[in-house]
Amino acid sequence: MIVQVFAPSSGGLHTPGIRYVGFSGDAANASLEVRCGEARMLKADAGDLITITNIDGGATILIAALGNDGANALSGLGLERPDGPVEAPVGFDRTQLGGWLQAHGFDLPAIEFTRVFSRQTPAAERFTIRVSGACTVWLAAPVSEETILAGGGGTFLAEIKRAVNRQELPDPIGEIRDEFRVDSGTARAYEIRKGDFVQIIDVQGRQCSDFMAMRADALENGVERYIDSTVTRTFSGGAYPGPGLFDKFLDQDMQPLLSVVQDTVGRHDTFALACTARGYEERGFPGHLNCSDNISGVFEPYGIAKRSAWPAINFFFNSSILPTDNRLRIDEACSRPGDHVTMRALTDLVCVSTACPDDIDPINGWNPTDIHVRIYKPDRPIRRAIAHRPFNDSEVSMTRESAFNARTSALTRSFQVARDLWLPTSFESTRAIDEYWACRNAVTIQDMSSLLKYDIVGPDAERLLQKCLSRNIARLSVNRGVYALVTSHSGTVLDDGTLFRLAPDLFRWCCGSEESARHLRETAEQDGLKVWIKAHGSSMPNLALQGPKSRELLERVVFTQPHQPALEAVKWFGFTIARLRDRNGPAFMLTRTGFTGELGYEIFCTQDAALTIWDTLMETGADLGITPMGLDALATIRIEAGFMAAGAEFTADTDAYEAGLGFAVDMKKGPFIGREALERNAAAPRRKLVGLLFDGNEVPQHGDPLLIGRQQVGTITSATRSPQLGCAIAMARIAVEHAQEQTQIEVGQLDGHSKRLAATITGIPFVDPKRERARA
Repeated sequence: MIVQVFAPSSGGLHTPGIRYVGFSGDAANASLEVRCGEARMLKADAGDLITITNIDGGATILIAALGNDGANALSGLGLERPDGPVEAPVGFDRTQLGGWLQAHGFDLPAIEFTRVFSRQTPAAERFTIRVSGACTVWLAAPVSEETILAGGGGTFLAEIKRAVNRQELPDPIGEIRDEFRVDSGTARAYEIRKGDFVQIIDVQGRQCSDFMAMRADALENGVERYIDSTVTRTFSGGAYPGPGLFDKFLDQDMQPLLSVVQDTVGRHDTFALACTARGYEERGFPGHLNCSDNISGVFEPYGIAKRSAWPAINFFFNSSILPTDNRLRIDEACSRPGDHVTMRALTDLVCVSTACPDDIDPINGWNPTDIHVRIYKPDRPIRRAIAHRPFNDSEVSMTRESAFNARTSALTRSFQVARDLWLPTSFESTRAIDEYWACRNAVTIQDMSSLLKYDIVGPDAERLLQKCLSRNIARLSVNRGVYALVTSHSGTVLDDGTLFRLAPDLFRWCCGSEESARHLRETAEQDGLKVWIKAHGSSMPNLALQGPKSRELLERVVFTQPHQPALEAVKWFGFTIARLRDRNGPAFMLTRTGFTGELGYEIFCTQDAALTIWDTLMETGADLGITPMGLDALATIRIEAGFMAAGAEFTADTDAYEAGLGFAVDMKKGPFIGREALERNAAAPRRKLVGLLFDGNEVPQHGDPLLIGRQQVGTITSATRSPQLGCAIAMARIAVEHAQEQTQIEVGQLDGHSKRLAATITGIPFVDPKRERARA
């Protein structure tokens, strides 16, 4: 493996005699953000260009390179190492790196890092690597406790410009027992044993692969039992299974054959057949290669009867069914080079995989290519994961466990994806209703680590935030926070979150979407502002401690220095920097915020301190009835409290007032992005967010229509059954002409007319409308 480096022209490390070159972000066909506390991987091949940009400055990035043989390849990078190699296990999340090294049979100390950018490196510094041989590059951004408490962090952007005709195989995720290529337009049958993992890989992207599996024990008895898509859809409750609770492919006897462990695409087809000879003949292509005949040919040696049309799971086949006409629609696949689906065999199986030959439809991008299959031994478990891409051009990152997973996973197997983390939906000894009442009557602890955290730092930080946020940031004091919106020029809500002021020129933005950080960076660049937006990434896990006894619990464990606000002085939306028990305990940021409407706090800490803090709170709060809470209970409490959520109350076409967020817009401040549109819309509003109280317990769905007579006047945005009110409740967006409280309304079900749910319009929130509990 040989890598040529074009080093920075000034600052940071410099390789004498090598001229700096680069390429614009628009030229790169993939990008990867490395945020504070993270380690991320890039696979590179001959001819690729990798540019690493230090977006914010004031942080460190480490780099390592390994050839395909797993050997260290730093010497091929051409970088000087004035401080010598840096040990790997320092200051960043090592989960992904450790798993990768283990899969290759290496220990963590085997990888050698060198420091590329340091805390003294100016912002926007960058260098470019030209790759002349296949290699794996690891980038890590270490973080210290001081960075989290006093602000800082940093973000690095790795952009990769791929060589033409790129093919990619992902790194092995276990010990390979067998692997083979399925050439374009062909099929391959193979056997896998119970416990084996099979990985179907799209080598060049946008290539459909039909898959079928037969139970080996049934075949021995002369019976064909194979994946049944109807049974599978019924049991999974969806079009196809995915990693998580509903991950099984089942046969006609309702016996599970395979479980889905990893999926980097999430869009496949279980409705259509594998392509057939008849299908091509009737479109004027007699004799065209087809997957059904290919499957029959390779299955024949196993005594499996030939079929003119084979049912199959069509991996990477992008299909959809519109509810308006029930027609099956297809488009080009969403898969990219190296995308894959990995499954674990639950019994001995005979399988087949195809590389679809269809070149007359968009499903293979009109250019059929190869499929690669790997079979892994069952000796090493493969973690379940789903792909996460913040933006379309982002390199994929796989969902991972949070810093609190060692404790939460001991209490439940019910997890769901929250951005790029697995978080508990509920706990097995309580479930959602008990957790709900614990939050209302006692105290709950919840992993909320999927919340994004950014520090906005620099002399122009306030100026940038005044322009991009809907609140008057100039009025925000140190140790105080405020709920705010990031709005577009048309007044729509790009993101919402809480902004805390840590120092005169240092703010912490806790939000729900990567889009707001990109918006802030673009605005700062356009205006030439001296400000940096630094991401904390995985370095700052956080807990929500909510309920009327949350303060009593914290009084037992919180220690604050005299220069920080005492716990009793922290009012609603205030914060302090605290330590656990005494001045030598782990430090954390403690905010009086939450998403429940109850008295509550949030704790932001380092990865290393996460389990200590969890254990201390659980032990100390036992007599107070502390209860772990999952996302299911939070969803109910969130709606009762009238808190708006992205994708529900505010979407891409919803302005702040229509989303019920007008209270977070300060028209008395100076100009800000979206102000003119919001002023216009406020003067002539069309829709309003209201609450609905239903006569019974039947809960409507997001998107259900609000009807007066036969006329639709609004839409359900969120709904749940309220344990406290004893009926179904919902938030809904409705035409202002019908938004008066106590108005009787109906929600359409089925076709919108043959079944209706009666409701009464009411105010929001449904519970504690003056927020007296949270302010207590």
